[in-house]
Amino acid sequence: MDKAIITAAITGGIHTPSMTPYLPITPQQIADETVRAWDAGAAVAHIHVRNPETGQPASSMELFREVVTEVKSRCDMVLCLTTGGGLGMTTDQRVAVLPEFEPELGSFNFGSVNVGLFQLLKKYKEFQYEWETDYLTMTEDFVFTNTFKTLREFCVKFKQYNTKPEIEIYDVAMINNAAFMIEQGYLEKPVYLQFVMGLMGGIPATMDNLMYLHRTAKEKIGDFVWSACAAGRHQMRMCTTALLMGGNARVGLEDSLYIGKGKLAESNAQQVEQIVKIARNLSIEPASSGEARKILGLKGLDKVRY
Repeated sequence: MDKAIITAAITGGIHTPSMTPYLPITPQQIADETVRAWDAGAAVAHIHVRNPETGQPASSMELFREVVTEVKSRCDMVLCLTTGGGLGMTTDQRVAVLPEFEPELGSFNFGSVNVGLFQLLKKYKEFQYEWETDYLTMTEDFVFTNTFKTLREFCVKFKQYNTKPEIEIYDVAMINNAAFMIEQGYLEKPVYLQFVMGLMGGIPATMDNLMYLHRTAKEKIGDFVWSACAAGRHQMRMCTTALLMGGNARVGLEDSLYIGKGKLAESNAQQVEQIVKIARNLSIEPASSGEARKILGLKGLDKVRY
């Protein structure tokens, strides 16, 4: 593949403000980081929003609106709005972005998974906000729930608003879930799979596991476009492996706070620049946003509601 889609996951719902001074929090910061990532070569941005006063993951449609309208006014980037949200949000809160904005692309978590962040309490001794310690602590007894019922309901919503689902695969069983939903007529091929690796509770970030995920998807689904991302120190290694395998890659501060061993990334754009450089060294060019739309079969920026 001579073109690859680079996605930037701008802020996410996992890291907290005390972990890095570079995490974008306000709508303006998130929008600015998104445009900087686009300038650096990312065709797609994965968007979460946060409470601008505390940095806590939020589901406010007004915050989303501030971000997406600002980005759209400055560039033609594909925006992938989260339906994962923050830990503990209700299904209605998570899916609300679809009817509100009818985005081109939306994340779609395809199975339940234990999301363990509590171990980070040992790494960070001081926190700026009380919510941070509560948020991390509760994940020792938390399941990020995505049942077959909610998968079916979400599929209906994605189809209703003509939003392409980016199917988040945290472990190999979720490929079975996707194959089942295709068989039942709730998903249409070619699907877009994002292999999410290295999260505590999900599949470990190894080259063997990425090849296993890809091979299993080929056997169970057949026709798909795919990308990979990985948590923390595994980010660049797994994204490079994905590029070598003919896939696409996602970087960003949602997945890793670092640009190298012990060195905090100062922006999403810095990580995008690094993976773009790696791609070009492999004779792979980053796809433009327009090229990404063709690869993914998206409806176009003129058909969103923002």
